[in-house]
Amino acid sequence: MTLSHDTEAPASEVVLEAVGLTKHFPVRRNLRSLMSRTSSAVHAVDDVHLALRRGRVVALVGESGSGKSTVARLLAQLYPRTDGDIKLHGASTTVKGGRAFRQYATRVQMVFQDPFASLNPVHTIRYHLTRALRIHQHAGSDTAELERALHELLDRVALTPPERYLDKFPHELSGGQRQRVAIARALAANPEALLADEPVSMLDVSIRLGVLNLLRDLKERFNLAILYITHDIASARYFADETMVMYAGRMVEAGDSETVTQSPAHPYTRLLIDSAPDPDRIENMASDSTDRGNGEPPSLIHPPAGCRFHPRCPMAMPRCTTDLPTPIEIGDKPGHWAACWLYDEATVAAQPPGSAAATGAGGETAPQPATAAPSTGEAR
Repeated sequence: MTLSHDTEAPASEVVLEAVGLTKHFPVRRNLRSLMSRTSSAVHAVDDVHLALRRGRVVALVGESGSGKSTVARLLAQLYPRTDGDIKLHGASTTVKGGRAFRQYATRVQMVFQDPFASLNPVHTIRYHLTRALRIHQHAGSDTAELERALHELLDRVALTPPERYLDKFPHELSGGQRQRVAIARALAANPEALLADEPVSMLDVSIRLGVLNLLRDLKERFNLAILYITHDIASARYFADETMVMYAGRMVEAGDSETVTQSPAHPYTRLLIDSAPDPDRIENMASDSTDRGNGEPPSLIHPPAGCRFHPRCPMAMPRCTTDLPTPIEIGDKPGHWAACWLYDEATVAAQPPGSAAATGAGGETAPQPATAAPSTGEAR
């Protein structure tokens, strides 16, 4: 059976959308909380808005614990959401299992970070792909059609010749080959949206680029909407059309990838870019005593008031400790915004001419360009 895909759908059509998406995980109550009758929760994701469009890649960037993977699992409906909405082609969706979840999974698939854990070690590649094809009713009516579908899946992910891989077990493949099998398994559903949760972070640096190029090719051939989750903001610039930066459960900056990586507005985005290795910056680091935002992320059980980045921010103002910043248009490129009070009109007007806050709203002085070339290594 030949697998098909709706490649004639309008380009840039919104497939999957998150509106005010929020997830709080309750914390197990101890004796003290029982006595005081208080309950706590981990504020993993708060008020996230994003849209995945056909034929485009959205990168979600941030350090470990920022809530990126939780967003992906919420979009895949693996976690129930605390608040907000998930819209599939504009229609609100809530699925908890059974037939409704299977129908949703046919249109929205996820590729997990660890290719070693995402495949069952006691089953062959043939079993994994056959099961996916049968669940999503793409296995055909006889053995010959099933075999053609299996070969087509492996051809799509450049595992050729297919007969070389079908009867192997996961441990007989390399990490990159296992991840390609995981991608093939996701493609067996003919999805419209693909949620890739750090798909290259556990692979050797030498093969990461090949997997990213594969995902880009699949996006273009099958008009997929892709969410690409990563630590590495340089690879986001290389691979994604749009980049969104997340810190401590909240979105802090978004825009087209070239603008966000070359003219970062939020201090946290600049910190991520500074974490990418750069020989010139390393040479000057010894003589530069500027606080670059070192420190630990805040507790998400008791997140700080105001901007969650203010305890680490070298440009924090008194207002940052009390008022939650709202998304503010930077003005350099359409759609580029940052949730930072540095770009508030009142703050800019109060600054002396030539200061970073005064000129940063135009995206000229405050943002520091990323000097690191696109790579597939991780910036931690």
